[in-house]
Amino acid sequence: MSVWIPLFLHALAYGSILALAAQGEVIAERSGVINLGVEGLMALGAVVAALAADASMSPWIGALAAMGVGGFGSFVLGLATVNGAANQTLCGVALTFLGLGLSAVLGHTVAGLPVAVVFGNWSIPGLVSIPVIGPLFSQSPFVYLAFGLVPLLCHVVLFRTRLGLSLRAVGENPAAADAVGIPVRRFRLGALVAGGILAGLAGADMTLSVMPVWSEGMIAGRGWIAVALVIFCGYRPVLAAASALLFGLVMSLSFFGQAQGWPIAPAVLNMTPYLGTILFMILPALLFPGMRRLMAAPAALGTPYFREER
Repeated sequence: MSVWIPLFLHALAYGSILALAAQGEVIAERSGVINLGVEGLMALGAVVAALAADASMSPWIGALAAMGVGGFGSFVLGLATVNGAANQTLCGVALTFLGLGLSAVLGHTVAGLPVAVVFGNWSIPGLVSIPVIGPLFSQSPFVYLAFGLVPLLCHVVLFRTRLGLSLRAVGENPAAADAVGIPVRRFRLGALVAGGILAGLAGADMTLSVMPVWSEGMIAGRGWIAVALVIFCGYRPVLAAASALLFGLVMSLSFFGQAQGWPIAPAVLNMTPYLGTILFMILPALLFPGMRRLMAAPAALGTPYFREER
């Protein structure tokens, strides 16, 4: 059992990155807006967190800076797609490339250098002393956020509050929501910004906890996997967190397999997260056709709203 504990620790760490980004995308897509700029926002969040932490000697400042740049990037995306009714797919892809390029420019001076200050592990008294599995209860604060506070808060807000009901109404039928006085564009813009903040925080998780060093390309498609997770989990926050943990386990297998000397080519092991993404997207739909209705996307997802079209 103790041999597998490092695998689960890696799964929690890498899964927390996906979970935070996926929670943000759930919020955005529930409002009817597709944010395909998650990859770029995560890259910007990662490099800005490293730079801010080095400059301030505080990981908290680094995390806040990453959240700020993620929120600002999504705000700009919202101005184009929500207020300007520009194509959401094209704008999201453009934001991804912009974020990846800008992060490379900003981070060239610190590329390959360890981040000066990072978050340490927070231990849960009592539980951390349990034999064998005790290390599972000593984690980065990002893990507690990604698998505890954030998904529960998102679930409560989305499904137990008037705010969440209004947000979901905007994503399902914006014309009807507008007719009862819900400001559609304001809700969509706010949801995008909230999602961008979490995407930036996911990037900060990379450089302030999981891999405390900035290098170009370190996000390595995790933003796209987070977007796929949202579809896989049926746009539900708690399921998004559980799915992120599953994907974190798949991602950790490549590192674990190489460390254990499995007779599998490293290139094949490195391919497992992306192969898993494809399989997890296809198999549930084939094996459980009845799930398609339960996991359906918001009816107005990706559709701009114009008041005069009512």
